[in-house]
Amino acid sequence: MEQYQYITSESVTEGHPDKLCDQVADAILDEYLKSDPQSHVAIEVMVSSGMLVIAGEIRSRAKADFDKIARGVIRDIGYVEHNRGFDADTCRIIANVHEQSPDISRGVVKETAGGKKIGGAGDQGIMYGYADGETPGMMPLPIQTAHRLAMQITCVRKVGHADFLYPDGKTQVTFCYDEKGNPRYIRSIVVSAQHSQRISYDLLSSFIKKTVIDPVVDRKWLRDETKIHINPTGRFVIGGPAADTGLTGRKIMVDSYGTVGRHGGGAFSGKDPTKIDRSGAYMARYVAKNIVGAKLASKCEVSLAYVIGSSEPEAVEINTFGTGTIPDTEIRQYVNDVFSFSVEDIIETLQLRKPQYLKTAAYGHFGREDQGFAWEKTDKVWLLKQLASQ
Repeated sequence: MEQYQYITSESVTEGHPDKLCDQVADAILDEYLKSDPQSHVAIEVMVSSGMLVIAGEIRSRAKADFDKIARGVIRDIGYVEHNRGFDADTCRIIANVHEQSPDISRGVVKETAGGKKIGGAGDQGIMYGYADGETPGMMPLPIQTAHRLAMQITCVRKVGHADFLYPDGKTQVTFCYDEKGNPRYIRSIVVSAQHSQRISYDLLSSFIKKTVIDPVVDRKWLRDETKIHINPTGRFVIGGPAADTGLTGRKIMVDSYGTVGRHGGGAFSGKDPTKIDRSGAYMARYVAKNIVGAKLASKCEVSLAYVIGSSEPEAVEINTFGTGTIPDTEIRQYVNDVFSFSVEDIIETLQLRKPQYLKTAAYGHFGREDQGFAWEKTDKVWLLKQLASQ
């Protein structure tokens, strides 16, 4: 009897309240990094009906207009209609931002006996990175499909000018895997899209099927028993911040690998690269992707552990889930030979001091090779292959 496993992942559109907060936080970070790449930024955002709150701590030579940045992000997302509970022009914006604690600063920047300044981790924590061979971008198929569906909703709304669609939305995909860990078919698809009350459910459902699901989902994954749920409650008129409170860092599994691979618990958005829960996760992804790209394994999870103020990790671990062509201990040795895990080297290797973070804040931080993120490069594949072949 065949054994099956179901793996489910979700994504959300850029208009989801939590993702709106992530985008505002990362837009503020980008603004500081434009003028001062050494900026230390930790921003949290909350949004609710008619209100957005910005809080956190910053140490920088640069200045930023929080009100202007936030309203620009809200407007770009598409919250522009008045009298719907939340829009870029009329929402109240409150900022409570202060200077970074000198205790944290002392840990992040240390001076050696020779007067050289070195960077330390801005916090303790465990970071995970993951890659597998299911997709060309080395991402798990469920989360990649969920992201593509969410992106397609937004594309249809903005580029296709479907003005009866509003910014909020969610997707979810369940794949069936066989006993060997291979994807077999899609068991279910869920697409929830906020919409105008003037469009009927039947028309909306048909439209979403034809313009969102059909262009994204390869028919080879569909079966007669595949369930497709479009706006399962039948109505999604009230959405966004007018319906739900949003916070930065509440979609950490959407940001990473879905339900595949572990997560250390630290959110990404609003944090400069000295915050190791962001930069460490990017580095772990970079390493895992190069291991899979070198065909040393078909699945790989990399974990890094840091202590606040320490420039080097306490531990580097490799787990290939039994798919490695050589023992995990050997892969770990090659990884330590090829990659440097000091905080400053991670920042330099992955070009993390340049403004780029707003692009990460919706539709996932990983697998998006078209965005030019350095942590998606596979430039160490050749070296890992050479070391493994000796």
